[in-house]
Amino acid sequence: MVPLSVLDLSPIIEGGDAGQSLRNSLDLARHVEALGFQRYWMAEHHNLPGIASAATAVALAHVAGGTNRIRIGAGGIMLPNHAPLLIAEQFGTLAALHPGRVELGVGRAQGSDQVTARAMRRTLLGSGDEFPRDVVELMGYFQPAEPDQAIVAVPGAGLNVPIWILGSSTYGAQLAAILGLPFAFASHFAPAMMMQAVAIYRERFQPSAQLLRPNVMLGVTVVAAESDEEARFLFSSLQQSTLNNRTGRRGRVPPPVADFDGQLDPYARAILADSQACAIVGAADTIRRGLDDFIRQTGADELMVTANIFDHAKRKRSFEIVAQIHGAMTEAAASGRS
Repeated sequence: MVPLSVLDLSPIIEGGDAGQSLRNSLDLARHVEALGFQRYWMAEHHNLPGIASAATAVALAHVAGGTNRIRIGAGGIMLPNHAPLLIAEQFGTLAALHPGRVELGVGRAQGSDQVTARAMRRTLLGSGDEFPRDVVELMGYFQPAEPDQAIVAVPGAGLNVPIWILGSSTYGAQLAAILGLPFAFASHFAPAMMMQAVAIYRERFQPSAQLLRPNVMLGVTVVAAESDEEARFLFSSLQQSTLNNRTGRRGRVPPPVADFDGQLDPYARAILADSQACAIVGAADTIRRGLDDFIRQTGADELMVTANIFDHAKRKRSFEIVAQIHGAMTEAAASGRS
């Protein structure tokens, strides 16, 4: 059975605030650490009222300081928004404080719209075309400093923070393959090119000092509950958020709505079919079948589970159900091999 990790967008719900969301993130991190999840990643998004992790390194410091073993990282940092040296220093600081636990996923998107991107960078002269060069520069800052090296990341140099390439298209797959880095695909919100990207990455992978064999981690939305009906009810919060964000009505995560699918028009159905095609929603048996089918279909080496659920207790319970299913599937797989 493949390892499971967690992607947390630190959702800000209607009636809540960012402070409570970040406290919930720490609570969830402690919960999934105890359940045996491997990684806890947070993502950089800007000018989105429903996401509290914009200052990703700061949010990760909050989580890392309150946990003990689980690996923490960015899923990801949008590198066009930053100078590679600054990211090396931020994640070098995290790695210095939490040795062996920090990793860094980087992507070439902006994590925002054009207006917000201009506010962050003051100029749009940079582009995604510089992404490969920026990744190589960032990787260099984590290597031991050379004699007379003009610019050294302090902290950062010599800490060898593992880097992942994130992507929602074949571009990231090709770069990860060329550089010999692990590849995380955003199939939890953009699954259309998933299989093509995975195939390209595996076919073109070149071993590196960091990684000898290709390693694919796929994002997947999993909403688990005591019944299929309850899970579909909880899932409606993410469905509403997705529709709101994609139609220019961005806001905080709304409460769930009964029979939300029955209220959708064809346009809304098409949006959700495009973005949530890989979502697995239901009670334990439904989740077990869904995970098994998804792993068999994709051959994923790892899964990164995400679930924006309005009720924090229900969100924790969802990950608990997933962990129980994962444990049973792992035990069954081990029995089959013995």
